[in-house]
Amino acid sequence: MTGHDLQPHLPTVTADELLRKIKDGDDFVLVDALAPMVYAHSHLPGAINLPPSAFDRDRMARRIPDRDTAIVVYCPNPDCEDSVETAQRLEALGYTNVHHYPGGKDEWRDLGLPLERAGKPFVP
Repeated sequence: MTGHDLQPHLPTVTADELLRKIKDGDDFVLVDALAPMVYAHSHLPGAINLPPSAFDRDRMARRIPDRDTAIVVYCPNPDCEDSVETAQRLEALGYTNVHHYPGGKDEWRDLGLPLERAGKPFVP
């Protein structure tokens, strides 16, 4: 079973919708569910790293204190389960506005959209 099969209840966003949210400065948290080393290499602009392996209730309460905050979670592609697992853990903690970007980092990069490394633009 792939992550795509596990996500039927998660609302999704497209690359265009996510790019618009970033450009417009919408109030939301973008969560990269990839391993820390992969996140460190490059990630979507403004994303925080929250892989399921490092998920911690206290850490979440500090990083995203408002349970109604809009959150968008992503992985590399629709077959990755880490973003779905992170989203499900967020929902289990009572977060009510969790969305999934299923195209993930692969689609984002393939569309020529910007990535970051250490807070600065990154061009692969």
